[in-house]
Order: sequence, then structure tokens, then C-alpha cells
Amino acid sequence: MDLTIPRVLWWQFVVGAVLAAALWGVFGTVVGYSALLGSLIAVIPNAFLGLRIMAPPRDPGALKQAAWIGEIGKLGLTVLFFTLVFTQVTPLSAAALFAGFIVTQLVTFSGLLMRHGQEQETDNSNGS
Repeated sequence: MDLTIPRVLWWQFVVGAVLAAALWGVFGTVVGYSALLGSLIAVIPNAFLGLRIMAPPRDPGALKQAAWIGEIGKLGLTVLFFTLVFTQVTPLSAAALFAGFIVTQLVTFSGLLMRHGQEQETDNSNGS
């Protein structure tokens, strides 16, 4: 079983929490929870997409359909969460919110490195 998706989600959560804690300590409560909310706005929709993709395919087109539904759901959840935060959370630091979101999204690129590392570890050159 490929664990790249759960690892990326875990690291997104960790990086977002560490960023929020650091900003909380330096700039105060509002900036800290704003960054945490931004991180969660990235992680939760990504988890939805990841769960859709990891579901076992029933037929050849199932993975493609799961990816489309997952991506549309991810986009919808992201819009919903940003809307809820901007309309319901006061006070709010928009800069910290977007910083948390962007930094957490950038962790996704580490998945490419994790995946590349797994491919090198499992490379089997026909037994030679």
C-alpha cells in the first residue's frame, strides 16, 4: 500500500501547526489562530481528495472519476471554508490566514520527493 498521501497529509498538518504556534508566540493569538485556520483550510480538503483517490478502484474508469469528484469536492470545500472563516471569524488576520494556507499547500510538493524516494527504494533491475 502506498503511504505517500497519508504522509503528505500528516506533514501538512504538522507544518501548519508548527507555523501557527510560531506565529502565535511571536505575533499573538489572532495571528496564531488565523494561521491555524488557513492551514486547516488546506489540509481538510486535501484529505477529502486523498481519501477519494485511495479508495480501491472498481473498474478502469473509477480512479479517474474518483479524482474528478475529489478535485471538485476539494475546490468546493476550500471555497466553503474560506467563506465561513471570512464571514464568521473576527478578529482575523488575513495575511496569517493566507500564509498558513500557502505554506501548508506547499508541503504537497514534498509528496513528489517522497514518491521519488519510494520508487528508487523499490527499483528492481530484474534481480541483477
